[in-house]
Amino acid sequence: MATLHVELVAVERMIWSGEANMVVARTTEGELGVLPGHAPLLGQLAEGGVVTVRTVEGEDMVVAAHGGFLSVTDRGVSILAETAEISSEIDVERAREALRRAEEAGDDPDALAAARRAQSRLRAAGQDA
Repeated sequence: MATLHVELVAVERMIWSGEANMVVARTTEGELGVLPGHAPLLGQLAEGGVVTVRTVEGEDMVVAAHGGFLSVTDRGVSILAETAEISSEIDVERAREALRRAEEAGDDPDALAAARRAQSRLRAAGQDA
């Protein structure tokens, strides 16, 4: 079975690199699924998005990814995010508190961006936002 080489990188660190069967990410154009043999593309990750990588072992690695790009080439998939957190590393209570603070701040653009980030962290952790 064909696989994809995937590299998921945030500004501050390498998040994950390895072989996968599929990648699903939300871009500014909508949700995108990438399988081996996908046509080359460059997409902008949607703010507050979640990226799912189905590893060759059949496990789904779920990551809250904020800002950045997804690139598909004949060599694989590169995801370059401003910030990213693997679901197992997310502090759910801290994310809930960040969402509460952002919602209290109202319609300020920074507060709306903070709310989207908190919501994606909660979704990645399998929690309701």
